[in-house]
Amino acid sequence: MKNYSSLPAVPLFIHDPFFSLWDTGVLPTAADVRHWSDVEKPIYSYVSVDGQLMRFLGRSGKSPMKLVAENVTPLSSEYVMEEYGVRFTVKFTSPLLLDDLDVLSAPITYVEFKTEFTDGKPHRVSYGLTFPDKHCSADANVPPMRIDFFESKGMKYGYMGQLRQKPVSGAGDKITIDWGYLFLASADGEIDDAPGSPHVGIRFFKTTEEEGTATLLVGYDDTASINYFGRLLPAYYARNGKTITEALEEFRVRKDEILERCRRFDNDLLQEAREVGGADYALIVTAAYRQTIAAHKLVADGNGDVLFISKEDDSNGCAATVDVSYPSVPLFLLAAPELVRGMCRPILKFAKMPIWHYDFAPHDAGRYPTLIGQVYASLRRPKLQADGVTPAPLYLYPAEFDAYDFKKQMPVEESANMLLMLAAAGKADGDFALAGENLDLLRTWCRYLLEYGEDPGEQLCTDDFAGHLARNVNLSAKAVMGIAAFGYILNAIGKTEEAEEYRKKAESLAESWIRRATSPEGHTYLTFDGIGWSQKYNVVWDKLFGFDLFPESFYEKELAFYETKQNEFGLPLDSRAAYTKSDWSMWVAALSKDRAQFSRFAAPMAKYLKETPTRVPFSDWYDTVTGTSERFIARSVQGGVFMPLLMKKWEKRD
Repeated sequence: MKNYSSLPAVPLFIHDPFFSLWDTGVLPTAADVRHWSDVEKPIYSYVSVDGQLMRFLGRSGKSPMKLVAENVTPLSSEYVMEEYGVRFTVKFTSPLLLDDLDVLSAPITYVEFKTEFTDGKPHRVSYGLTFPDKHCSADANVPPMRIDFFESKGMKYGYMGQLRQKPVSGAGDKITIDWGYLFLASADGEIDDAPGSPHVGIRFFKTTEEEGTATLLVGYDDTASINYFGRLLPAYYARNGKTITEALEEFRVRKDEILERCRRFDNDLLQEAREVGGADYALIVTAAYRQTIAAHKLVADGNGDVLFISKEDDSNGCAATVDVSYPSVPLFLLAAPELVRGMCRPILKFAKMPIWHYDFAPHDAGRYPTLIGQVYASLRRPKLQADGVTPAPLYLYPAEFDAYDFKKQMPVEESANMLLMLAAAGKADGDFALAGENLDLLRTWCRYLLEYGEDPGEQLCTDDFAGHLARNVNLSAKAVMGIAAFGYILNAIGKTEEAEEYRKKAESLAESWIRRATSPEGHTYLTFDGIGWSQKYNVVWDKLFGFDLFPESFYEKELAFYETKQNEFGLPLDSRAAYTKSDWSMWVAALSKDRAQFSRFAAPMAKYLKETPTRVPFSDWYDTVTGTSERFIARSVQGGVFMPLLMKKWEKRD
């Protein structure tokens, strides 16, 4: 069995920002299961072999069963344990298949159990999982629950949820769901309320004297997922009325097919990753895949169009944040570019509302799960910052109302991000309809880049944790890429003369950028006044689109310089600090044509995953000297580590 363990946290039930449960222990029995936000959501386990009682998950209960193998792939996490002549395997699979949005959006995880007798003797084996009421509450003082059971078509169901339901209540960053129902369903075992247990909850259990398997389906019915400018939207799979029980039954009927698709997907993705960057890059891809998707919620708007809403996990909880979507898109451009357009739609909608009377793109569209107007830089922010408080419905405010602090905006950043995302989605599948429908808005944002992007004033960029920075060379590079991307869009929709104008403007700005940004030693500065250095991750689009705005010698010199700055756990973001951003580092690595050089960038990041003492889901902001996380966990930006795979795919296709 190939071992892809050594992750700082192992994904178990991974679907969306609320249904995201992780094993953060050095062993599956060393720590209780937690939500990505570090809130304990324990799952109590037991396995009994001929009366010898043990546990296989979590730290509560009897002695731990001995772990002999662990296997984590992009879609599955498997533990193999052995004691008293019995091998016991439990495997968690969240079928996040990007080519099937109905399966992708159904919040259902397969838990497969397997018992084998290794000593050739008969054994009586019993095992079970109990989910306490904490899974249906965000409050430390858990309110009363409704727990009930029923059977249908040979499958047994149990569910649990608060007696008083309050869908889409509150908003914030490190909060867990406070509404909806947790479901267990199985045709292979029993489901009850764990009588005799000190915990209120529901339990799956099975007793057998034979070798064999059993499957448990665990789902979370949030009933309503997103407040989209005053309308409550269900998960995408339920857009036409499908219920959670219908989805659970479908997953049971299609189990073999879905799990086989998951197996093939894992094999194919890991093989492609190894071809690009060996075992180290395969580990990075494994750590990022489920996490990236589960930092979103997939819904449909009133027209049936896809909305793919990100949550800015462990940052401020903003929803549909443009500079969080931007680094994440490589994963979705590989297989589901419509999801990239689904990220853009909330921003395009809000940008046309009266309250947004600015000539640059918004930063976000709300605070998850409530999309009712940009939260970042809002003058109403002090009144809505506390977790659990619903932000002001700014989408209802009139145009003359002054809602935002301009100094805290990211004008160049977000405008270029939107242009690049829409252009890239179109390049991925040839669909430029959404860009065409919003051409006037995109033109306004591009004009902003032309006016302010060549040498940006003091403003924030996506790396806002580093503070304001004037004359930011990397931000200027993004502006150049954004202008070129708008020309690409114009050309794709048949406006060739105007496209040529923007192409020439991008060429002129690129020539100016190279001249002003390059040091006598050949690398580029942090700022245009000759200070420091930084990763120039934004130029990756020059290669992806084939703009050819920068010469190959620029990339060679820049990458060679970066190699001299690497620390034990990776390449710092810039000369100001030892911390890095893993998504950007993989964008930089993707610029290399030399596999050996690429591997030298990937290896320290893989080392971080294996050795970091910070046991949290894949952190994108960490110290390259100590290997400790600075902050930012379980974020969607880790879709950026798929940039090398996207580069390979588009190079081959083009």
